[in-house]
Amino acid sequence: MNLRAIAMGLGFALMWSSAFTSARVIVTYAPPMASLSLRFLVSGLLGIGIALALGQTFRLTRAQWRATIVFGICQNALYLGLNFIAMQTVEASLASIIASTMPLMVALAGWVVFRDRLPILGIVGLVLGVLGVMLIMGARIEDGVDRYGVGLCFIAAAALTVATLSVRGASSGGNVMMIVGLQMLVGSVCLAVTAALFEPMHLEMSWQLVVAFIYTTLVPGLAATWVWFTLVNQIGAVKAATFHFLNPFFGVAIAAALLGESLGVLDVIGVAVIAAGILAVQLSKQKPTAT
Repeated sequence: MNLRAIAMGLGFALMWSSAFTSARVIVTYAPPMASLSLRFLVSGLLGIGIALALGQTFRLTRAQWRATIVFGICQNALYLGLNFIAMQTVEASLASIIASTMPLMVALAGWVVFRDRLPILGIVGLVLGVLGVMLIMGARIEDGVDRYGVGLCFIAAAALTVATLSVRGASSGGNVMMIVGLQMLVGSVCLAVTAALFEPMHLEMSWQLVVAFIYTTLVPGLAATWVWFTLVNQIGAVKAATFHFLNPFFGVAIAAALLGESLGVLDVIGVAVIAAGILAVQLSKQKPTAT
């Protein structure tokens, strides 16, 4: 892994983790699904415009179209949609911690469902991840956390797991920015229909809402997604996913710094344990380098 890939991985982790804080601000002033649908519409049109300017086309392979649709539904409509709804009652730091368990869910699904071989280090990582989540959730439940919102966060993380498994098919074959734009439009349509049918409309305009919306649209929405697809295409999904171990740290740090969310001792310990578990699982998947 070269320095460029490392820089891209660090940048992705930072941008991805910051999305929870900006989302928490947005849902304070606007309906979650409608605002997220608008965000994806803007990001998607920008992405397609940039792709066309770069000479990319709509001619995707069948595998790319399939992966783009699955990614758009699972990550954008389900994962982010459920997280936006949950963050009306759940703190951004807790939502980011739950979402960061996605690599553990991927490893567990491969081990249990697909019978993939998981080395001892990977099993240790899964155990550490579960222990870390139990530490954090035990402390939060005692403090009266909204269990419905937490449940939505875990369902969202499962949807993100499915989305991650589809990335490889979407990132191969070129047209990366076009794929980024198209999968956002898929999410926008799904959320717009859902919002029109089920979501009551309320809007309180403020400069915080405007700044958070612009930031979420351009940085975690457009830039981070492009970086992720590009990184996976360059170094593979397994190596790229290693950077997810930084997400618990970045997520709670940004929420604490910008939103003033408090962190207990068990939160800090749990975040460290989860991060160690994610790193162990990802390292267990690495193939030894030939010498």
